[in-house]
Amino acid sequence: MKFLSAFFSPRLLANLLLAIDAVLANKVRSLLTALGIIFGVAAVIAMLAIGNGAQQEILNQIKLVGVNNIVIKPIIEQKEEKLEETGGKTDKKKFSPGLTVRDVTSIQSTIPGLTTVSPEILLNTNIIRNGIRRSAKLVGVEPTYFEIYDFQLFEGQMFNDEQRKLGAAVCVIGYGIKSRFFPTENPIGKSIKVGSHWLTIIGVLRERTVSQASISKLGIRDFNMDVYAPLQSVLIRYENRDLITAEALRKAAMRSRGMVFIDGNSNQEEDTDSKNYHQLDRLVIQVSETEKLQSTAEILSRLLARKHYDVIDFEIEIPELLLKQQQRTNDIFNYVLGAIAGISLLVGGIGIMNIMLASVLERIKEIGLRLAIGAQKTDVIQQFLFEAMMISIGGGLIGVILGVSLAFIVSAVAGIPTIITFTSILLSFGVAATVGLIFGIAPARRAASQDPIASLRYE
Repeated sequence: MKFLSAFFSPRLLANLLLAIDAVLANKVRSLLTALGIIFGVAAVIAMLAIGNGAQQEILNQIKLVGVNNIVIKPIIEQKEEKLEETGGKTDKKKFSPGLTVRDVTSIQSTIPGLTTVSPEILLNTNIIRNGIRRSAKLVGVEPTYFEIYDFQLFEGQMFNDEQRKLGAAVCVIGYGIKSRFFPTENPIGKSIKVGSHWLTIIGVLRERTVSQASISKLGIRDFNMDVYAPLQSVLIRYENRDLITAEALRKAAMRSRGMVFIDGNSNQEEDTDSKNYHQLDRLVIQVSETEKLQSTAEILSRLLARKHYDVIDFEIEIPELLLKQQQRTNDIFNYVLGAIAGISLLVGGIGIMNIMLASVLERIKEIGLRLAIGAQKTDVIQQFLFEAMMISIGGGLIGVILGVSLAFIVSAVAGIPTIITFTSILLSFGVAATVGLIFGIAPARRAASQDPIASLRYE
């Protein structure tokens, strides 16, 4: 109570009113003095909003690619070389079985510390129902695929063990497929033609929003328009590139004799190096601990190189480490922006002190008069401190409005996600008020140290 009564004392309120009158009497100068604070606060809020938005986007991307995942992709070589004059023979390409289900078995039985292993087969196909045809992706997966990427069911169920082992003609569709082909009815139990086969729908995935930035950066698809079938179903009913067909043997025999194979539908030689011979199109491995990602990736590289007879026809990526590296880069960028904003606030504080010192020289007679009629030195200090803090607080309020507006403008114009938090507003506003208080002390002390008689005689 004593503190409140001292804070709201008539003398203190009188000093505050004098400070308000002095600031309002010079509106333009007060606004120009507060420009450094305004831009500093606006820069802090906009910078933190952009940084928070970038961090949230990275977290969302980590959820999309999964936590502690290692991604193995096949490489389909495409070579272009001139034939030598001595018979036109070139070095024979080494044999590799490619990325197959056998690799999955070897990885699971050899490498410890793995949580799940998810093989994938991706086929471009068409979906047909009720006279509507649309291009789509058929993805052959195991149930672990939905666990790794945290897919949630909207309705229905996932593949059971019997459907998975027998290669049943069933599928789980994305929410976009449901919206396009089953807008007014329940798709569970109904059939849809995917490619050349009819599949029974047993489940629908919950809708997942993916930004265009995530699609381009991470190389992922719009999951909502995919059809998911058991891996064995795709291998049996659609395509198994690991099988050796009579046609493939005939072509290999012709190439071994130096003969050129001409496709009946084309007048060009078939580029065998560009043909996808990998049974799997993607292999995602989840590691139990983040610290083991790099070492596990190295072991996987050596294991697959040995299984593929030293043919490096695969590439290994660790998306989470790449995203964390991007996050560290964003953090450094935020630190630089924070330093610039801090310098702006510092310059704004120096500007306040400079103008207040000039104001002391202009108002020496006023100060001398106040001291002569009985005002104490603390009254003069309080008056000038209030003036400095009013300029900084007013600049802080304008800066908050400008910073929030800048964040929305950046998000709308540049397409960069921004997140404005109450903490960033409170931090920037608090720093602005503190700067006004600190840089107002020197002018206030100088004003209070004036001699009343000398001040009254000052011209």
